Amino acid sequence: MALWKEQTAPRKDAPAAASDFAARKDSDASAEPSYIREMPRRAAPRDAIESVIGADLTIEGKIEGSGHIRVAGRFKGDVTVEGNLTIESGAKLAGGVRAHAVTIAGELDGNILDAARVELLASGVLVGDLKADSLTVAAGSRMRGRVEFGWSDTAAPTGTSAAPVLPVELENGASS
Repeated sequence: MALWKEQTAPRKDAPAAASDFAARKDSDASAEPSYIREMPRRAAPRDAIESVIGADLTIEGKIEGSGHIRVAGRFKGDVTVEGNLTIESGAKLAGGVRAHAVTIAGELDGNILDAARVELLASGVLVGDLKADSLTVAAGSRMRGRVEFGWSDTAAPTGTSAAPVLPVELENGASS
């Protein structure tokens, strides 16, 4: 009985091993098979990375980074990302948010600061203050807090020192 596997000679019709391709690539690029040369070599775009907090999860802490975040469960803590934040329907986030774009279909209990775009969908609830370049509010969404939008540093006319802050309370699509 042998304790090792006996070596067999490679078949002539079998494809070459990966190490053989690497050795040939250094010496002669034309020696690679055509199917290797034809494959596109694309790196995944940086903005395509998305982290998901699943529907059955409850997490407490802090999120910081450059990717996108999708919350389908419950998260308690601050979120600071260079990408986008999406709060799914039925999800809840309790904490402050700093993100490029924020889409709310669930519930956010906290402030949104310095967002380029905020979208409050029909099932969305925001309890907190909001400061963004652009705001879209769907009929049926609810919000309680102060809103400041459309006053980005690049869009503000010269000579204006402070942006006005509007108190807003939306319940069942009605504003007061």
